[in-house]
Amino acid sequence: MERQGGQGQGAVAEAARAHERFLWGLCYRMTGVAADADDLVQETFTRALASPPARTEELRPWLTRVAVNLARDHLRRRRREGYVGTWLPSPLETADAQAPSDLDTPPGVEARLPGGGSTEGRYELLESVSFAFLLALEALVPKQRAVLLLRDVFDYSVREVAEALEMTEANVKVVHHRARAAMAEYDRARRIPTRALQERTRVALETFMGALLSGDVATAEALLSSDVRALTDGGGEVRAALHPVLGAQRVLNFLFRLAELRGPPTAFEVQMLNGLPALVADFAAAKDPKLATRAVVRVDLGADGRIAELYSVLTPRKLSGLRPPAAVGP
Repeated sequence: MERQGGQGQGAVAEAARAHERFLWGLCYRMTGVAADADDLVQETFTRALASPPARTEELRPWLTRVAVNLARDHLRRRRREGYVGTWLPSPLETADAQAPSDLDTPPGVEARLPGGGSTEGRYELLESVSFAFLLALEALVPKQRAVLLLRDVFDYSVREVAEALEMTEANVKVVHHRARAAMAEYDRARRIPTRALQERTRVALETFMGALLSGDVATAEALLSSDVRALTDGGGEVRAALHPVLGAQRVLNFLFRLAELRGPPTAFEVQMLNGLPALVADFAAAKDPKLATRAVVRVDLGADGRIAELYSVLTPRKLSGLRPPAAVGP
């Protein structure tokens, strides 16, 4: 592979682009933010053009190593600088993903390999972009996160991880063991986004939001677990609860008060985001400029079928890549 001249750079760029989807998926799972994944992949390509590896066959491990190192640096900065309020992942559209039935082997969100093999490891690809999974990754240090994703999501061998991350195989095994231990709580409550779960989630979300918008307190309360948690991410840019709101009555009071302040949505639509249905809603600009004009609301159901977690993402940067809701409200 040439390193000098426009022709050499063009060959490098073309070769690197073949790995773009993989790199973006890795960076999104590393950071949990689509806009950050965009920036990290772009920086990875910039470095590839400036100083690519000597041989074409070394490009993917090299790109992986650069992208992971950039993502690890980003995570360290994020933790060092802190985050205003509750951090939540940015919503990612997964409308083209095929959710498995309860009896099928989940195909994930990326193409299967020739011959019927899967690119997936311990965790399905669709599952690995779910809010529950991405939030569980927050318990891992950056190196653990990288090793777990490569081993258990992208099905890298120990040797391949060691080569990609410039670690010894023994160190990969130790870091991987610790990462899996940190995911134990997630594994115990693991819920793969099957078609059946998607449908149950859609019904619960639509019924709950309808009750909320119509002021039907009894119906809304019946859909909530008694120990429901509401988490809101405003990123310090728009008004949001700085801490989780706990308990059905407090969550209802918080949401009804917010609905009064913000008014009804001007447009709303249920979209498939991160493997499950979520409500995307736009609002008219209010007198208070700190009130969000777009929100994504999603729910996780408990074992009893009621809403156990309610997430609201309001941070503009995390919602900028979503398509606008198509349905216009009354």
